[in-house]
Amino acid sequence: MQTDSADTQRDWIETTALVAPGLLGAAAGMLLSDLMHRNARRGVAIALGGLGIAALVPLLVGGIANKVNGPESARGARRRLAGIRDAGDGLSDFHDVDEDLREQGVI
Repeated sequence: MQTDSADTQRDWIETTALVAPGLLGAAAGMLLSDLMHRNARRGVAIALGGLGIAALVPLLVGGIANKVNGPESARGARRRLAGIRDAGDGLSDFHDVDEDLREQGVI
């Protein structure tokens, strides 16, 4: 289940990274065009530029988080090693079976 949410988040981040250049290009086009009044053109261009920069924020945050917690970092390596070590710790799921076997005198 965790993989599905990670894939969904990655798709969302990649989509925003693809949208950002388009928004920044539209902002540049608005600044260079003569179709609108200068003050109106400047406001629309600033808004589109802000949206383009905001669309890049998830990509930047994901990249920084990967650098800090990724498998190449010391922290990521410790987390992975702890996960491997704790993999056999799931025996608490069979606690009821152990109690039943103790009651029956098998253990």
